[in-house]
Amino acid sequence: MAPNSTPHHSGNPSTKFTKGRMMIPPKDLNIVWGKDNRYWSVPQNQGSPAELHQVSWLEVTGSVGETSPNKKYEVGFRVSLNPDAFGWGKYPMYIMIKRGKQGKAASTKINMNPNLKGEFEISGKLDKSKEQSRGGSDDARLYFGLYEVWSGKWKGGLKIHHAFITEFP
Repeated sequence: MAPNSTPHHSGNPSTKFTKGRMMIPPKDLNIVWGKDNRYWSVPQNQGSPAELHQVSWLEVTGSVGETSPNKKYEVGFRVSLNPDAFGWGKYPMYIMIKRGKQGKAASTKINMNPNLKGEFEISGKLDKSKEQSRGGSDDARLYFGLYEVWSGKWKGGLKIHHAFITEFP
């Protein structure tokens, strides 16, 4: 590995929210260990899922600009499990969402059933901002992520088809 390279996949940091519901392909997400093919396969084309081979630190994040503090947002991931998936069901994952880099994160605990078949969605919600925008440029940016970093247990066989963000009044 080159001295300045990283084993992590960097997504698109300039994604802007489009009204209603938008989908974010895996290539536009930040995936810890995503450049190391022992752990992940991250596609460069739009239609293919990112596939987790194995990690003990699951961290998949993203952000979108041009959101409104006066709206509610649901953020989630469309996922599936391979038949040989392992490490799911015993330890929860979390979806975390916050407005601005310094914002307070809202988290949703996800207990994934390891026997689920086909594609399904997991999601969390962020309510309207209780405080008005502080005027910083990050206040219109929504940060989100899918995490299981606390157990230290290995897991694999997860496919991430896309992330999604839905705006509500």
